[in-house]
Amino acid sequence: MYSKEVAAYLKEKKIGTGDALRVDYNGISIEGTLMPKTDVGNPDTLIIKLKNGYNIGVQFSNVKITKLSEGLVTPGLFPDSGLKQDPSLPKVSLIFTGGTIGSKIDYKTGAVEESKLTPGELLHTVPELSKIAKITIKNPFSMPSQDIAYVQWQTMAKTIEQEIAAGARGIVLTMGTDTMAYTSAALSFMLQGLNAPVVITGSQRSPDRGSSDAFMNLICAAQFAARSDIAEVGICMHSSSSDEECFFLRGTKARKMHTSRRDAFRPMNDTPIAYATQDGKIRYIGQYNKVSGKGPKMELKTKFDSKVALVKVYPGSDPKIIGYYLGKGVKGIILEGTGLGNTPVSTPEKERGWLDDIKEAVKKGVIVAMASQTLYGRVNPDVYTDLRLVSGAGVVYCEDMLPETAYVKLGWLLGNYSAEKAKELLNKNIVGEINQRTGFDEFLV
Repeated sequence: MYSKEVAAYLKEKKIGTGDALRVDYNGISIEGTLMPKTDVGNPDTLIIKLKNGYNIGVQFSNVKITKLSEGLVTPGLFPDSGLKQDPSLPKVSLIFTGGTIGSKIDYKTGAVEESKLTPGELLHTVPELSKIAKITIKNPFSMPSQDIAYVQWQTMAKTIEQEIAAGARGIVLTMGTDTMAYTSAALSFMLQGLNAPVVITGSQRSPDRGSSDAFMNLICAAQFAARSDIAEVGICMHSSSSDEECFFLRGTKARKMHTSRRDAFRPMNDTPIAYATQDGKIRYIGQYNKVSGKGPKMELKTKFDSKVALVKVYPGSDPKIIGYYLGKGVKGIILEGTGLGNTPVSTPEKERGWLDDIKEAVKKGVIVAMASQTLYGRVNPDVYTDLRLVSGAGVVYCEDMLPETAYVKLGWLLGNYSAEKAKELLNKNIVGEINQRTGFDEFLV
C-alpha cells in the first residue's frame, strides 16, 4: 500500500489506480498508468506501468504529477474474449489447464499468481488466433504444473479424445512449463494411434509482462494444430530467445533446461520435428508420424500405476533408499545413474554399494531400470565391469530414454500390462522415446 502521504495526495488530486499520468522528475518526463502499490518495498514509491508493458518505480518526493485521463485500465484485468470466429477455418480445441501462460501479476504482493487468467481473457490478448483457426475452449482444471500428477494426465487425455471425436482438427493444450515434459511424455503413451497434432505450450513469463513469450508460443502452437500434418504429441516453445520461430519437439524427447529463459526447452537425443513462424510458415526437419485419412481409430490407454519411483544416484548416496521404497510397496524403480548408467558398486565402504539392494528389489519382483542423469547419449551395460554386474542383477537399461520419460513410461506400462510384459516393453520403442542410434548432431541442437 502507498504511504499515508502519497495516498492523501492522490485522493486530493482525484487520481486512482488505472489512471493515465505524466510524471515529471529531475528533468525527465514519463507517461504511463498508475498501478497499485505492493505490500513490499518503499511505500513512497509510485508504481507506473509504461506503454511497453514494464513497470518502474518513481520516488514520490520532488515529482510533478499530471493526470492525463481517467480509468483507462483496470490493473491486472483483461476483458473476456469476444473474438469473432470464422467457421471456414480449421477447428482447433484450446484446452486450458493453467500455469504461467494463464497467470497475471497480483498487485497486492507483486508476485505472479498462476492459473488466475481465464481462457477468454487469454484469447483476448491474442486476437491473431481468430485468423488461424476456429477456436473452441475447454477448461477441465486450472492449476500450477508442479501440482499436476497422473490423475490430471488422465483428464487431459480424455478431454483430448473427446475434442478430436467432436471434430477438432488439432489440439492446443496450455499448461505450466515446470512439468510440461512429464505431461507430454504421458500423453504420448496414453493417446495410442493418435491421428492429429496435439501441441502443448505455455510460457516462461506471464502474459501481462512486456517480454512475455505467451503470445508467440500460443500463435505458433495454433499454426501447428491447424495446419501441420504431425500426428504426434509435442511441445511448442521458443526455439531461441528472440521472437523468430517456435519449434515442435517430440513429446518423449524434450526437457526444460533453463529456469527462466524463453528458449528453455531443448530436444534431447533428438532433433526438432518442425519449426513454425507466427505468420504460418512451417518447415519440417525431423522424422515424424503423419496425419492419415485412413488412420486407425485412436485407442485411449490412460491407466497409470503410481507405485513407481525415480531415484537419483549421487556420490555418497545411500542405497537403503531402495529398501524404503520396497517398504512403500513400489512396483518399479527408475535409477538415474551416472554416465553410461553407473551406480556405486565397488565402494570401499560396503554399506555404500548398491548392488545387494538392487538384487533384493529384483528378487521381490520390482522392476528396476537405469537411465542416465547426463541426459544426452545412452546407457550401456557392457562397457565396464560394474555395469555388467548391475545389468546381471536384472536391471533394465533404458537406451537413450530420458529419466523422466522412463518414469512415466514404467508407470503407464504397469497400469496397462502385466509386470512381465511391462519389463519386456520398457526398453523397446513405442512412441519415439527410444532411438535406434544417437547421432552426434543431436547434442548440438
